[in-house]
Amino acid sequence: MKARKAILCCALVAVTVTGGCSSGFFSSREAVLFDGIDFRRKAKTPDRNDRKSFQVTVRPVSASMSAARRAGKYEGTSYCINNFGNSDIKWQIGPEAEVVPVENDTLTLVGRCNP
Repeated sequence: MKARKAILCCALVAVTVTGGCSSGFFSSREAVLFDGIDFRRKAKTPDRNDRKSFQVTVRPVSASMSAARRAGKYEGTSYCINNFGNSDIKWQIGPEAEVVPVENDTLTLVGRCNP
């Protein structure tokens, strides 16, 4: 009986301790707001053999073009830091470009990490 209580106690302590390690249950990404807007943003590599090259999509761009550009820059920077430990990016189509492609309310940026 004592062993059973000890195991239960250890299990409860483990759940309590590890529960504080994330920002919330089942939260996969932290909400980062740009002008008060939580854009859906995603960075992915179009070629698995060249992970330095990436594409960022941000939506809904109709909420604010300038904030969507900043969200795209943030996502690209996060991608490079997480994958290469460096925030240096060479943009082919960057957030500072005069004209950026928008289709179906989605902004697309294209860059390459420079580790």
